Amino acid sequence: MKMTGAQIICESLMRESVDVVFGDIGAMNGPLHNTIRQYPQIRYVTVNHGQDAAHAADGYARATGKVGICLATSGIEATNLVTGIASAFLDSSPVVAITSQVATSLLGRDAFQEVDITGVTMPITKHNYLVMEVKSLATVIKEAFYLSRTGRPGPVLVDVPRDVLIGEAKFSYPDKVDLPSYKPTLRGHPTQISKAAKLINEAHRPVVIAGQGVNISGACHELKKLAETGQIPVVTTLLGIGSFPETHALSFGMLGMHGMACANMAVDAADLILAIGMRFDDRATGNVSLFAPNARIIHVDVDPAEISKIIPVDVPIVGDVKQVLSALNKLITASPHNDWLEQIHTWHEEHPLSVAKGAGEGLPQYVIRQLYELTGGEATIVTGVGQHQMWAAQYYLYDKPRNLITSGGLGSMGYSLPAAIGAKIGDPDRIVWSVDGDGGFQMTMRELSTVARENLDLKIALFNNSCLGMVRQLQEFYCDKRYIATPLSGPDFMKIAEAYGIPSLRVEHKAEVAPAIQKAMEHQGPFLIEFIINPGENVYPMVLSGMSLSQFLEGPKKEPVAP
Repeated sequence: MKMTGAQIICESLMRESVDVVFGDIGAMNGPLHNTIRQYPQIRYVTVNHGQDAAHAADGYARATGKVGICLATSGIEATNLVTGIASAFLDSSPVVAITSQVATSLLGRDAFQEVDITGVTMPITKHNYLVMEVKSLATVIKEAFYLSRTGRPGPVLVDVPRDVLIGEAKFSYPDKVDLPSYKPTLRGHPTQISKAAKLINEAHRPVVIAGQGVNISGACHELKKLAETGQIPVVTTLLGIGSFPETHALSFGMLGMHGMACANMAVDAADLILAIGMRFDDRATGNVSLFAPNARIIHVDVDPAEISKIIPVDVPIVGDVKQVLSALNKLITASPHNDWLEQIHTWHEEHPLSVAKGAGEGLPQYVIRQLYELTGGEATIVTGVGQHQMWAAQYYLYDKPRNLITSGGLGSMGYSLPAAIGAKIGDPDRIVWSVDGDGGFQMTMRELSTVARENLDLKIALFNNSCLGMVRQLQEFYCDKRYIATPLSGPDFMKIAEAYGIPSLRVEHKAEVAPAIQKAMEHQGPFLIEFIINPGENVYPMVLSGMSLSQFLEGPKKEPVAP
């Protein structure tokens, strides 16, 4: 049976079990929108900007583990997708973006709203396509989903000219994909796994660094088994949070620039690092030349390009994290490491976060801890980028995978609200809190209209310090307190919420925090709480530029801790 290109796309999405897409409408993709409305099985969520469509698809993918879909018309909205695609690319999030293009007869002529979006996105997609014939569409969609979700996941873009959307061809969806040049290595090499097991069993001060790859591969159970068998302390990257239960006795939190002091000190003193599904980002390592100076390093990753890219490793293992850990667990012997664990616990007691010190902790830290207490640790926290992101990583304890959703690699401000929309729509039974700062929120607060229109039971915690807090903090330390372009003049956020029909509260004191959160959670529907934060509040600990992980500031007016 013959179908139009738009029908072929919709039928292909059905074959891939797609239940929701995020996007906008324009002249070039009008035929696709007209067609997708005829498929009630696919929920179409209209957003106000292409960046938000990509972030929503990304949030959906991270919350569900499925491929997120975003649509955009040609030209401006295709280019608006770029930030969201780049964020998904750096964080290995499976997203398929379908853009519309001017007719094939106009390509290369600078037609109205023509942009070479495949050329623009080539560095930030796993692969992309310009589909020149209707008969190729079904195969391309099949390949796009396969590439996006397999190996190291990532975004794939499919650009479809208008005449291909309205042209006709016989529809036949492939049963499988045949890509001879793309064969991800999933099983780690047995010899390398044996070498790794030997080093782990012989180590006296081992540390596991768990990254996003553990969450992506669904290897949390295998990681827990390895840590408990070998009695190995576990720290995580920002995106690895949730891969190991943070209330577990072997969990020592996040490492890095604003990581837990005990996590950083453990990595610095380790004699063995088992890096799993992480890429040694500079925010995690501190000064690369000073990273884990006494440690042998084992690196497990499905992407061979990440092995020894930044940190030279002793035992590289290319493979899917779940499969590699399953094989490794068969070779790990029980090792007590009592003295080593006692040492890390001592560091934890000597260098606690401020909330653990009782009175005197700041309001934003207190808010996050109250969110944890009042949600029982069951909420999905979706953050923007900045100080609030670090507080959310530090003070909420994540015991489950996919319960912290954030833009790590790109650090995309404005990520929180659209990504939270995607997460909530992807899993409507979840408790979802969008945690954002006033700077990032103003970049995408237009999506309050989507929240209201879809009547999402989404809660928003807005930290308002009237400045770009993280950049202001860096200016305090590195620019002699020259606060250029960081002070913000924002609107009355409660009136903004009211304009969209969303109830809100403003909180300035700790006594108001718990009642406000309770009221928001009891309300059936969206709710915004604006927390007024001291502009001078900083995130601690803080590893200063050029320093090792063991050299950090614990708080204001304190000297750096010496290794």
